[in-house]
Amino acid sequence: MATTDISTSVPFREVTDANGRMYRIGETDIDIMGRKRKWMVILPWVGMMGISSAEYAFASAEDTLHTAHGWGDQHIFWMLGVWVFFQAAVAFPAGKLRESGRLPARWAMMLGAVGTLLGYVSLAFAPHVIVAYVGFGMFSGMGAGMVYATCVNMVGKWYPERKGGKTGFVNGGFAYGSVPFVFIFTGYMDGTNFRVVLVAVGVFLAAVVATAGYFFQDPPKNWWPAAVDPLRKPDDPRARRALEKNPPAVKQYTPREAWQTGRVSLMWFCLLCTSGVNIFGIAFQVPFGDESGFAGGIVATAMSLKAIVNGTGRGVIGWLSDRYGRKRCLIFVCIVLGLSQYGILLAGNIGNLPLFLLFSSISGFGGGAIFPMFAAMTADYFGENNNASNYGLVYSSKLVSGLLGSGMGAVVVGAWGYGGAFVLAGSISLLAGFIALFLHPPGRPRAGRIEPNPRPISRDMG
Repeated sequence: MATTDISTSVPFREVTDANGRMYRIGETDIDIMGRKRKWMVILPWVGMMGISSAEYAFASAEDTLHTAHGWGDQHIFWMLGVWVFFQAAVAFPAGKLRESGRLPARWAMMLGAVGTLLGYVSLAFAPHVIVAYVGFGMFSGMGAGMVYATCVNMVGKWYPERKGGKTGFVNGGFAYGSVPFVFIFTGYMDGTNFRVVLVAVGVFLAAVVATAGYFFQDPPKNWWPAAVDPLRKPDDPRARRALEKNPPAVKQYTPREAWQTGRVSLMWFCLLCTSGVNIFGIAFQVPFGDESGFAGGIVATAMSLKAIVNGTGRGVIGWLSDRYGRKRCLIFVCIVLGLSQYGILLAGNIGNLPLFLLFSSISGFGGGAIFPMFAAMTADYFGENNNASNYGLVYSSKLVSGLLGSGMGAVVVGAWGYGGAFVLAGSISLLAGFIALFLHPPGRPRAGRIEPNPRPISRDMG
């Protein structure tokens, strides 16, 4: 018997497949929220752009902040590490609150907007560096974590049948939204106008986040698109290919159950390695380019190219993962990210600007593409219902990688120079690619193993 949800008054059915996973079908996106689900890709993408400059353009403001406030370079690098720490720290608790219904998506975005504004205001007016650590590192980081967790997981809920490309597109906003601010912080902001610039940027970006978040809405638990039958091969070739390469999770895993599979710890370590390398590049590419003799404007251009390719690469690799499989693309990305670190070092040492720009762009591709891979893979392995908290567990690796990539990166550069630091970064990324070989969706037979294939069952839930 079909049943009706009190929030939509539209009849729906709940069907169960051979693994016991339940799907809620019959309602369209328009039935639920009055608009097409593509808006739950566009609006999260805009929200992600609103928080991107705090991470990807921060290094471009280093010289001005150093001169204006008298903060040491070590303080500034560690400040970015603290920001990344709190951005990752909030992901799991925010996910739990979101899934319990105590923190609606709209309010999570509003909190993110407030944190964004506080971060830039603290950088402008902090009377002491500790205030900047609290205002930018903690409050802005937590706000960005709220926005990131909400936006990324929103997409997987609305596109459970082909989440890779959509997740990658939204994730891309976290990188190329910073491009104009790299040039503003590098070429326009100085010791005479930095307060006005930082406050104006903070107000603008907070307004972007809040406006996008106002229209956010989650689908019901277990929702599945009405046009895609979860018990049969889809007619849509895109959905059919994506589901064949990345079959849906066999059940909706709780965070405890997901951890007990052992997959979360492997994914956590892989993301720790690769995101640490990515953050290292963000923090140290500009000073390495300066030391290599490249002009400041050229280095800013390199960072902008890195951000553009970083963002674009997230969408491209997400689309490719729908076609060729998440695991295969993840291993490829780890290798690309690792080898590009050696390339950047080589280009800087020989003073070859075209090579520096090329390998910077390749590094940006690899550093960005890892995140949508893990976001989509988490939903593939453990389901969409608890994806915010499950991905929060995986994403918590940035608690450590942010400090290692930025803060400890500064220590390594001081001890070994840029040569030793970039070689170490490249080797760590290659290690992550090797670890990724052992990832496999829980509850499914491995390749070459023959197991019974029971027929799917369907039943109405009243």
